[in-house]
Amino acid sequence: MDKNKVYNDILNIVGKENIMMDEPMKKHASFRVGGPADVLVRPRNEEHLKDILLYIKKENIPYLVIGNGSNLLVKDGGIRGIVVEISDNYSDFKIDENRIEIQAGALLSRIGNAALKAELKGFEFASGIPGSFGGALAMNAGAYGGEIKDIVKTVKVMDIDGNIFELSNEEMNFGYRKSAIVEKNYIALSAVVELEKGSYDDIKATMDDLKERRTSKQPLNFASAGSTFKRPEGYFAGKLIQDSGLKGLSIGDAQVSEKHSGFVINRGNATAKELLDLMFAVKATVNAKFGVMLEEEVKIVGEDPAAEDEK
Repeated sequence: MDKNKVYNDILNIVGKENIMMDEPMKKHASFRVGGPADVLVRPRNEEHLKDILLYIKKENIPYLVIGNGSNLLVKDGGIRGIVVEISDNYSDFKIDENRIEIQAGALLSRIGNAALKAELKGFEFASGIPGSFGGALAMNAGAYGGEIKDIVKTVKVMDIDGNIFELSNEEMNFGYRKSAIVEKNYIALSAVVELEKGSYDDIKATMDDLKERRTSKQPLNFASAGSTFKRPEGYFAGKLIQDSGLKGLSIGDAQVSEKHSGFVINRGNATAKELLDLMFAVKATVNAKFGVMLEEEVKIVGEDPAAEDEK
């Protein structure tokens, strides 16, 4: 791929302020690690996105669509091809009685605060999740007994050919950390959620309680991607890790959090390799001790650095 040609071609679609070449992915993922993306582009609307996808398909360029990067671990060699970031460039939402139409780039925290002001309950569980709405749709994000599938009515998506269509809640095929978006490689554009009228004070009290529980139990003062491993059936990943004696285990600046064993954190200057090596060590130890193979909840993307880059 000729990076300069791709950059200039897409520049004509989105404008200079929305495209970057050799962009460090550590700036775009909450783990704060990751090598450069060849080209990173931030579409402002559906037309931009469609034109970019058609270009990608015509030129046969590898691509990755990301949101806020809160569930992403990018390897130290970076990402070849094009990264399409749907974030605050595409993040509007509109409240109509008890329904909210939300674009994929909107942060869950912003939506939660808007729902509170409108005295709409049902979004509290998601208001503290540090991610974008599109990522929450794709992964059926959940916390404290609630999941995105519980409130979504319809979802608007785009396929690689630029076709736009609407999926019902049933057609989204929501499951534990999965959806039709992941299964069929769709891109979430927006969705309508349906909430219930409630009391401002009650909603605020619930949000405050969940915030306190997060703050007291999770290592929010360190870079991470949230819960590192999926919950194995019949177990809790954090308890398995803690019972394996791994709390506080470190490789370089990568560490199993001393506050919550379900979180692998970057204490400041970790590399992606250190994080991955630590995750592998955790999986191997837990499997040896309990016969349970943990599966990453964080999405791992990109390439290892070339040998000469590691010297």
